[in-house]
Amino acid sequence: MTDPHFIGLVHSIRSSAEAALGEINSPMLSHLHRDGILAKRTAERSLQLLDMLQRKTLGNLNDTEREALYSAQRALSEKLASLPNKDATGDN
Repeated sequence: MTDPHFIGLVHSIRSSAEAALGEINSPMLSHLHRDGILAKRTAERSLQLLDMLQRKTLGNLNDTEREALYSAQRALSEKLASLPNKDATGDN
């Protein structure tokens, strides 16, 4: 049975990251101030949280939960990969 709390957690982490990156459709956009490197780091930390959830829940998710998690990971990975590197020192 799908746990609505798990799905809510995954969507919350994804929404926070998308808002930090300035996604217009994110429900969290009005709560976060967008600023280049900080926004990217926020999104990277969110992706790290999703990756940790994947490792910790391996084999314990149903299809709906697993797809929500993988979809969020893919979306954030793609968004982060498409960002220009704004840190000229090489420190991300």
